[in-house]
Amino acid sequence: MPQEQGQPHMEEPVVPEQQPENQTKAALDAIQQLGQMNVPATNESNIFCMTIVGQIEGHMVLPPQNKTTKYEHIIPTLVATEQNKNIDGILIILNTVGGDVEAGLAIAEMISSLTKPTVTVVVGGGHSIGVPIAVSSTYSIIAESATMTIHPIRLNGLVIGVPQTFEYMEKMQERVVRFVTSHSRITEAQFKELMFRTGELNRDVGTPVGGIDAVKYGLMDEVGGIGQALAKLNRLIDDRNRTQDAEGIKQ
Repeated sequence: MPQEQGQPHMEEPVVPEQQPENQTKAALDAIQQLGQMNVPATNESNIFCMTIVGQIEGHMVLPPQNKTTKYEHIIPTLVATEQNKNIDGILIILNTVGGDVEAGLAIAEMISSLTKPTVTVVVGGGHSIGVPIAVSSTYSIIAESATMTIHPIRLNGLVIGVPQTFEYMEKMQERVVRFVTSHSRITEAQFKELMFRTGELNRDVGTPVGGIDAVKYGLMDEVGGIGQALAKLNRLIDDRNRTQDAEGIKQ
């Protein structure tokens, strides 16, 4: 029926669109399993942020009260990020005490082999095997208040006192030294001097290196925070895009 003159017009109330149940569950699963809101497949930004915090868990499951970063979560996430055409760069934030040596080196090798620009930011601490991860990116930044502890390789659990055990530890240690020195500006002699320095050991934990000293030694590239990291990452992305455009024109 036609509306009578003077009668107020009634409109149906707008009901906010409900988020699909499976999408909500996926977001909750991402928070619980990976400690982050978005996974690369659903990320709306062209920059993917990855956090490496607590203790890096390797082949052995750590106690439930430990805050851990599981390498079996990080590695497939890096693969998905590399394949996602909507992601142009990766920001990696570290606040880790270290952990499993081989798992940490695996993560570091993965980051260093990515074709997309990467920037690491050490906030709080990037200790032990966190050092190779911190230097594995295209550009590395450390907060002024952050520290990095450098120490020799250690073994936990049962240790067999035979020469082969010590040879294995020495070879593992050389892998760490070689990786760090090849992905930063610190020399092998300087890094080993920090690793074996006995005058400044913190309760036999290692030699602490602050943010300013880490840059002075050539271990990290710059003292700064998230703002500097995002600005640098955007510049690296622009440089990569210009290079790809130039190559496309030449072809």
